[in-house]
Amino acid sequence: MHNHHRPHPYIAIPPGASLLVNPNPQQAYPYELGPNVPPGDTLNSWDRTPTARNPNVRPGELRSRSRARSAYEPVHPAVAFPEPELHRFASQRSTLHPNSPRHRPSKSDDGHGSLPQNRDYVASSPFTPVTPDSASSMDFLPEDDWDTQVNQLTRELSNVSLQSEEGLRRFQAGQLAEKDEEWYRLVPPEAREALGKKEVERQSVLFEVFKSERNYVEDLKLVTEVFIDPLKFANPPVMAPDKLRPFVQEVFWNLDRILVHHERMLAALFERQLDQHPLIQSVTDIVLETCFQFQGEYESYIKHYPIAEERHRTELSRNKNYQAFMQKCSQDPRVRKRDMITFLSRPVTRLPRLNLILEHIQKITEPGHPDLEDLPLLLSIMSDFLKSTQPGIAAAENRVKYWNICESLVMPKGEIIDLDWYNESRSLVYSGPVARRSKSEMDWHPWTDLFVALLDNYLLLAKEERGTGGIIKRYVTSRPIPLEYLRLGSFEGQPESRKERSEEGGILDSLRAQYKPIYPFTVYHSADKLVRRYTLYAPTESARQKWQDALVDAKGIDDVRRDANKWFAPQLVDDGTFRSPGAHTPRGFGSQASGRVANAVSFTAAGGKKLMAVGCATGIYVGSRGDINFRRILSYGNPSSIIVLQEFNKFIVHHESYLLAYSLDILARVAMYQAPASSLDASLEKIAGGDGTVLFCSAGRIKQRTIIVYALKSFFQTTVHALEACNLSDLRRTPSRGFQGPVSSFRPFGEALYVPKDAYSVTPLAKTIAISTEKGIVIADPTNTTKQMVSVVPDFSGATSNTEMANLKTRCEQAKPLGLVRTGSESGDILVIYDTLGCYITKHGIPTRKSGFIRWETTAMSFAHRGSHVLLFSSDFIEIRKISSGRLDQVIEGNDIRLLLHTNLKSFSVDDTLLVAMRGTKDDKDGVSDKIIELVQTAAFSSAQTPMTTTSMDGMWDEWDM
Repeated sequence: MHNHHRPHPYIAIPPGASLLVNPNPQQAYPYELGPNVPPGDTLNSWDRTPTARNPNVRPGELRSRSRARSAYEPVHPAVAFPEPELHRFASQRSTLHPNSPRHRPSKSDDGHGSLPQNRDYVASSPFTPVTPDSASSMDFLPEDDWDTQVNQLTRELSNVSLQSEEGLRRFQAGQLAEKDEEWYRLVPPEAREALGKKEVERQSVLFEVFKSERNYVEDLKLVTEVFIDPLKFANPPVMAPDKLRPFVQEVFWNLDRILVHHERMLAALFERQLDQHPLIQSVTDIVLETCFQFQGEYESYIKHYPIAEERHRTELSRNKNYQAFMQKCSQDPRVRKRDMITFLSRPVTRLPRLNLILEHIQKITEPGHPDLEDLPLLLSIMSDFLKSTQPGIAAAENRVKYWNICESLVMPKGEIIDLDWYNESRSLVYSGPVARRSKSEMDWHPWTDLFVALLDNYLLLAKEERGTGGIIKRYVTSRPIPLEYLRLGSFEGQPESRKERSEEGGILDSLRAQYKPIYPFTVYHSADKLVRRYTLYAPTESARQKWQDALVDAKGIDDVRRDANKWFAPQLVDDGTFRSPGAHTPRGFGSQASGRVANAVSFTAAGGKKLMAVGCATGIYVGSRGDINFRRILSYGNPSSIIVLQEFNKFIVHHESYLLAYSLDILARVAMYQAPASSLDASLEKIAGGDGTVLFCSAGRIKQRTIIVYALKSFFQTTVHALEACNLSDLRRTPSRGFQGPVSSFRPFGEALYVPKDAYSVTPLAKTIAISTEKGIVIADPTNTTKQMVSVVPDFSGATSNTEMANLKTRCEQAKPLGLVRTGSESGDILVIYDTLGCYITKHGIPTRKSGFIRWETTAMSFAHRGSHVLLFSSDFIEIRKISSGRLDQVIEGNDIRLLLHTNLKSFSVDDTLLVAMRGTKDDKDGVSDKIIELVQTAAFSSAQTPMTTTSMDGMWDEWDM
């Protein structure tokens, strides 16, 4: 009975065969064919084995050739041989009769006979692939003469097998012609006929696994031999040595590690092929084992591939030496006219192609074969792995698009715009063409085509221009809008018609206008709603909807990301204690309100209790932080400044034209009802104001001393004075300016400085002071009596011969100077802060960075410096920027924002406190509340930063001629 469902064919020993008495070791079958063999049972490749028919026969009585089994081949008690008398090696080859003229005698033969003198060495003959012509030339004997037929078949297969073995080795070595690298060219027709059509197809597909893997390994080796090594050792070098190594790493990534896995896999496949050819039972175990090993390497390479390809293309377009190198590499015959992109994409396409081959093998594998159980597992693993890499590929492709857009942007001349391009987390959200109506009514072409790119942190509007060589330049027509300031308008406007010329037909058709519908949507800048409002037109309704979805998603993600990565976290101090009369306040009740908060300071009382003094319209209130019961201690309404010198026990108030000082300890005791209010009056010390009007004041540390700087305006002039705070041990009797008192807690620091009458603020620096005037910032040293002034900074003396500096000068003259901040960089640059912009100068006051400037998103009224950031305060926003680059890192939104406390003392931790007031959340009969918040640097960032101190910048101002 024939079994057509076996996983692979077996040779059936004819029932009439008898066991030889002295079997020759060279014989494959220890049976002779008897005369009574049924013709239908002879050489049936799919019949049951003798052991299956006769279970009582001992397996040891049956002899078959020795071979290694597949990892998935079941152990059969039968003589499992895949085809009639096909052998891999000459040493395994035998005939049914030892005296056959084709037999190769060896020392293992009986009698150790020698080869006949006329022996034809088949193994030494050149390999000739089996062809249909050569197969048809073989002589076949009648079927009833089985003895003669088997002898003739064995003689023919013996010669062909020797040639097949040689051909297999030449195939593995890549020495065969391309047309001969097919399974059927390495297998005799008799074997193909014995296996059947379906198994022949399966073996042909399995052969493709070996062939494609060999070619793949050769290509990966070729990348190293033809591209990488010559590039590394090129003389002269193709690119600068410092760029070569990063370039090779970025372009070729981990190809070398992928090659190691596939060399091992190919060695195992070739060993399996030599062992089982021409009937390969399975390669699933080899591929499955390697698949588990190389997944990590492939995931890394596939996700990085778009970046590698773009890096190669960019270098090719910019570096002529690299172009010549690639041209030279293409001349290698092994490259076969393939470009670098083809080789770089080989790992990306290899696994999908291998997956298709394995799927084909599964389809044509007969039921019962072990591959039907193991192949689905392998295919499932590979399919899931390939799917898992798709998001990574999409992300890398998106990043390449992002880089292309960023590199194509042309910013407005002179402006420094840090879009944070090189941050690995930056990405492109959406981009596409839109139209915008021209503002000019006289424009004959009222529509402007724009390219809009939505990044994950900015919205860019640019105009595209294609230059020579197809290079696209995108000129930014409007300032990029940060997503923190971006607001969405209407997306539901009715479509409008755009008049366009016909692109088809002749001259008359081109003059005939056609109208296309376009769909409007509006976006605007929240800090400049009227001027920076943009109505854009999408070409289709679906495009407009995509823009809306992309903008909503991008803003949502940006809000979440920034909320989780704040540089300064607002912490609520009070909301409701301090009120101003509002719409719901009853008539007459408003007099009980404290009024608008003007300034505030924090300090520590004796015993460590945290207190806060708040200056309002009705006076100065003192109370515990977090407590709603504040007590009005001083009646100075709307004080201009409140300064606490914790180290010197001084509470300083600038009110109207006077600068006064009180005992901080007594102030705290009065606030806590531990001392009478009269005791506070006894501690009053008038610092200035008797002989003039105090315009402004500030506190800071100059030359390691705590200094109070104030400007005094008299009838004829304005002077700036500096006083050094003294400890109790240093107190001595000195006359105070404008007040003759017995004891002064302050002593003069240098001499009085004469400044322009339009001076309005002062900033203490490390060794000098910066005085802001309408015409610029004056740097002065009160201790230098020989030469007190330097020229106003920035120094625009070179503007006459420098166009960029002249442009900066024009912009700075239209802005209001606020102060200076050191960048802390090795170059020693200084950021000059104006109300609308900022620029960098050297320590000599000369503009640097090509006289570039940074435009703020809002108009700043004041600023504060903390760590590596500068905080710019406007009425509705707090803009937090990186000092060294001007990059916008955070935006805090509010209403009626005021900076309450900002000192440069940093003697105590409390001196770093940043208190800010803004409109509160309560509006009832008690009035509208003012909310006081403290901006606290987040721990994650502050722990990694070193606070900037004056000692670390010794010599910073030495070069200033003061």
